[in-house]
Amino acid sequence: MSAVTAAAPRAVRGAPARRGVTLARVLAAEWTKLTSLRSTAWLAFGTVAATAATAYGLGLFVRAEDGRSGTGVVTSGSVLAQVGFLVLGVLVGTAEHSTGTARTTFTAVPRRLPVLAGQALVTAAAALGTAGAALGASVLATSGVRSSVPLALDLHDPGTVRALAGFLLLHTGVALLGVGLGSLLRRPADALVTGMLLVVVLDPLLATNPGRVTDTLRALLPGAGGRLVQDDAALAALDAATHGPQLGTWGGGVVLAGWVVVALAAAAYRLRRHDL
Repeated sequence: MSAVTAAAPRAVRGAPARRGVTLARVLAAEWTKLTSLRSTAWLAFGTVAATAATAYGLGLFVRAEDGRSGTGVVTSGSVLAQVGFLVLGVLVGTAEHSTGTARTTFTAVPRRLPVLAGQALVTAAAALGTAGAALGASVLATSGVRSSVPLALDLHDPGTVRALAGFLLLHTGVALLGVGLGSLLRRPADALVTGMLLVVVLDPLLATNPGRVTDTLRALLPGAGGRLVQDDAALAALDAATHGPQLGTWGGGVVLAGWVVVALAAAAYRLRRHDL
């Protein structure tokens, strides 16, 4: 009896070699998803415009005897800006689940975690660029107000440079927190409401009843990251008035970074251990 031998498939000459899943390819895919949506551009534009307009509006009420600095005027739109960056992160984190493409994406990338890493990296890049544009727009929008008071923006002052850099770090961190919450909770409304409570609502709410417990809770919330945009005088005043831990110059940033790490780690655990 003759044996039938299957012929081994031969590669087509000149055909490109098939590549497996790499982080670079995942990043390219996630960047395409993010930039191909009109809503992303509109969200970035709206965030920049709202930040600059808020800084300009609040700057109109500043007087020389208030003890404010030019840095404080420029960064005064950061509270409203955080909402835009949080929305950006939540949209990226929930996109696969809200659009129903999660199974397709994670079939193409079975390990799943590179997708989360790609989402975090492209969100950080987009947030950093948007924060830079918002900061530049705020500097321009408040230039007339600052010159009339006058309040100088001294870039030779380390405190000024730190606060301006903190503006970029704060909003990038808030966007990454949004990615973590979005990927963990998977529903845009749930993630956005949770993020708003943690970042925007609870801190001023607790501030209405100062005390050891409430001030300690405030220091442990991601809203403490707002200290990053405060100048040295404002930070000293906050630490002198608190009944809880004094976070110092970069303490608020450390707290926010901790929340980002925890949220992304929890999202990674759910991606690996639970069904979609």
